[in-house]
Amino acid sequence: MKELEFPFDGRQIMRCRRAIKKQLLAEDTSRIHIKVAVLGGSTTNDVVSALELFLLDSGIEPEFWQSEYNRFYEDAVFGEESLEAFSPDLIYIHTTSCNLTLLPDDPGMDAEEVQHRLEEQFGIFRQVWYELTKRFSVPIIQNNFELPLYRHTGSYDGWGVTGKAAFISRLNVMLSDYARRNNGFYINDISYLSAALGLEKWHDQDSWFLYKYAMNIDVIPDLSYSIACIIRAIYGRSRKAVALDLDNTIWGGVIGDDGQEGIEIGEETAEGESYTMLQSWLKEYKSCGVLLTVCSKNDEENALLGLEHPSGVLRPEDFVSIKANWNSKDRNIAETAQELGLLPESFVFVDDNPAECAIVEAQLPGVYTVTASSVKDTMYRLSRSGCFETVSISGDDLDRTAMYAANAQRQAQQQKYTNYTDYLLSLEMYAEIHDFSPVYLPRITQLTNKSNQFNLTTRRYTEKEMEEVSRSADRIRLCGRLTDKFGDNGIVSIVIGKCQGETLHIELWLMSCRVLKRDMEYAMLDALAKQCRRRGITRIMGYYYRTAKNDMVAQLYGDFGFTLLNRSENGSSVWSLDLDSYEDKNHVIRVNEKETIHG
Repeated sequence: MKELEFPFDGRQIMRCRRAIKKQLLAEDTSRIHIKVAVLGGSTTNDVVSALELFLLDSGIEPEFWQSEYNRFYEDAVFGEESLEAFSPDLIYIHTTSCNLTLLPDDPGMDAEEVQHRLEEQFGIFRQVWYELTKRFSVPIIQNNFELPLYRHTGSYDGWGVTGKAAFISRLNVMLSDYARRNNGFYINDISYLSAALGLEKWHDQDSWFLYKYAMNIDVIPDLSYSIACIIRAIYGRSRKAVALDLDNTIWGGVIGDDGQEGIEIGEETAEGESYTMLQSWLKEYKSCGVLLTVCSKNDEENALLGLEHPSGVLRPEDFVSIKANWNSKDRNIAETAQELGLLPESFVFVDDNPAECAIVEAQLPGVYTVTASSVKDTMYRLSRSGCFETVSISGDDLDRTAMYAANAQRQAQQQKYTNYTDYLLSLEMYAEIHDFSPVYLPRITQLTNKSNQFNLTTRRYTEKEMEEVSRSADRIRLCGRLTDKFGDNGIVSIVIGKCQGETLHIELWLMSCRVLKRDMEYAMLDALAKQCRRRGITRIMGYYYRTAKNDMVAQLYGDFGFTLLNRSENGSSVWSLDLDSYEDKNHVIRVNEKETIHG
């Protein structure tokens, strides 16, 4: 919904929230349901109301539990019956600097006493996280702390021994260190958010004294949006690719009119220097695993000439797809998405022309558009939009551009063959299929939360839940890594099944769309059948839960040779496979099964 996209009108959202919610719920959209517990150190009602809207718009339907005012510590440490009964999927701790009880209050304190207070203050929050993790083992989102608006000692407050701002800054570093060491614990950076909005706008004594809101009511939608971006990332709802226009978007001028020597890029002019900064900034997205693509109305020769400018930062090889032609841009984005095995709503489109952005919005409503009115606006919009929010960066993320570039080589290879099996054999594919190992758990978890099209049960796992699965003695787990002569695709397929007697029940079966139609699914099934036989399993039960995005695998079990037992009105189905007569189905991938069986 356009009203909920950044930049939004926070006041309008709060005024019209009931109507917006009604409109969102009326949409025919498939959403995942999660239960969110909000433990507040201040009033949280409006925070929850705004958060609900942003999550609904992201394909997540939340159910909330809220603590009583400023009961976050007691409910976490001593327990709360209604919270236990609620059994949350995710916990958000809404505390701010208002909840810091041990800030230095005497300029005569020495460094040792301040350090003691700092450690004690951190210990209070650490106890909260420990107790919640012990009882629920779900993702926890914790605000860090905003700086005070008022200072007794000016700049000294930010670095002096007894400075409150210095104390808060050191505490924020301790929270960051804790987050890096503890999987499933995430920081909502209100220190940045309050600075971006302005501390004078953030702090509001009237809101505190009248309603016990820890910030100005007008900035609550900004806070809720920040939380929603983290939750989206946890559940794999972040965007994956950016489609960039070229002329007056990543360089100044029009390459077709001005020529390579006439476009603005480089250190010679102020305008050129700003575009150089933009290209450098965009290239860092690539380093974080975001796919860069070109979507430009241009002759391809001219587009490549611009990308090969001696002073340019972005080069043709930085892009997984370059579509420089005179087709409509929505068509180019749709084709790029199809070629990459992504959905159009995975894309952000950046163009200096508002009309082009409007056309893409109309034809591809899921695409987030950025009208590049200036370099500053482009960078700020992309930064604050949260489109590419992440909660971890894996090795596969860092190598994603190379993986998709290799896919383009595979597609070119396919054109040489009339027989598809010969083409698959020509790829010289090699798969490692084995039980989960600790080093791969972050990628495995990430894959479960990102894959939608080739996902039979659509179950989502947090990293802590996946760690529990990896230790379970009654489960068979397989992760598959596929390599061929063009490169390594990384971990691309996950299977989890629960053993009950002589039957295995499939809890999760998914595969990355970038290896579709490569017979990896058959290699995984062969490996699963082998593991089942070793465990005395004679039958596999398969489950397909239909969503708006996974129709492509509705008949996968049938293709595997399973027998259909039941199909519901909504298209979901239950299947069975007798292993007594099962024969291997993969004949094109060499498989080396490694075993690290737990239990």
